[in-house]
Amino acid sequence: MKKLDMQTTVEASPEEVWKLIGGFNTLPDWHPLVQKSDLERGGVMRRLSLLGGGSIVERLEHFSNNDRVYTYSIIDAPLPVRNYVATLKVREGKDGKGSIIEWASEFEPAAGVSEGDAAKSIEEVYKSGLENLRKLFGGR
Repeated sequence: MKKLDMQTTVEASPEEVWKLIGGFNTLPDWHPLVQKSDLERGGVMRRLSLLGGGSIVERLEHFSNNDRVYTYSIIDAPLPVRNYVATLKVREGKDGKGSIIEWASEFEPAAGVSEGDAAKSIEEVYKSGLENLRKLFGGR
């Protein structure tokens, strides 16, 4: 299993950041590659429509408003990975200032794909989302 962990620090409080990114259906509100998100199966599945076409189906595995964290798995996607499970978390920044947004995952490369290429595709998704959050909230 390949592990990937990326994070960014922003100026906003954890509560303010979580208000934007903490909903399982809010990716289109902050991630520039996601045009639309539709909840299915009582809210535990989401179908993401991607900029430029394509879709990803994900399942919510764990959610905690109190801890400002959720974990999800990919059920179907055009990404070159399999057995993908990720966690998105917001925590208080250093010295109680701002927030740290962490996006971490474990996955295996899809058949015929190198681990490096699989990791690069996920890194690009994370980088795009985290950079946009720094723009929205002011990054350090």
